[in-house]
Amino acid sequence: MTKIKAKQTTPSKAPRTRQLITSREELLVDGSDNTFRTMVHNLFALLSRHEAIRANHGLLTGLSSVEYTCLVTLGYLQAAGNNVSVKMLADHLYVSGPFATTTVGRLIKAGLVDKEVDADDRRRVSLQITERGHDVLRTHTPLQQQVNDVRFACMSRNDLLQFSDMLEKLIACADQAIALQSYMLAQSGAAPALISPASER
Repeated sequence: MTKIKAKQTTPSKAPRTRQLITSREELLVDGSDNTFRTMVHNLFALLSRHEAIRANHGLLTGLSSVEYTCLVTLGYLQAAGNNVSVKMLADHLYVSGPFATTTVGRLIKAGLVDKEVDADDRRRVSLQITERGHDVLRTHTPLQQQVNDVRFACMSRNDLLQFSDMLEKLIACADQAIALQSYMLAQSGAAPALISPASER
């Protein structure tokens, strides 16, 4: 008689408990980080779309996305009555000085921006948009307006004020987080952080 072997069953493994990616009670909903994870994912999705829109604005003006951003920001700062230096431009855009200098250099080469030396202090140099640069901005601003009207159609006045305030806070917190990562990398002997606060964006 042929013996029938009893089927061996593998004990089922207990489901693994997923580790939380934040320990702050304010960021947990009923002890779960699902809402927080969704927010982070949506933030990445929004940033990728922001970069796409910025790059497309650049294509419409014949510039790279960062060149376009620097030109528009320079125009904004000058219209507010500022004597704009490379440092002021870099600080406003949250980019490093060398990165801003390189980008401004390309705008100067393209004839869109010029440097003006202070008559009283020749060490001080201010940036000026040339007439050609103003022509680019005048031509593109109506297109930029149309895109922004669609892009932010979901926002109310109150949404705008709250979101603007929150972004300022998030930028400051992000700089602190990057500083923490830089410390962790230094302690582990790994390579320096790829991005540091106020670096290229």
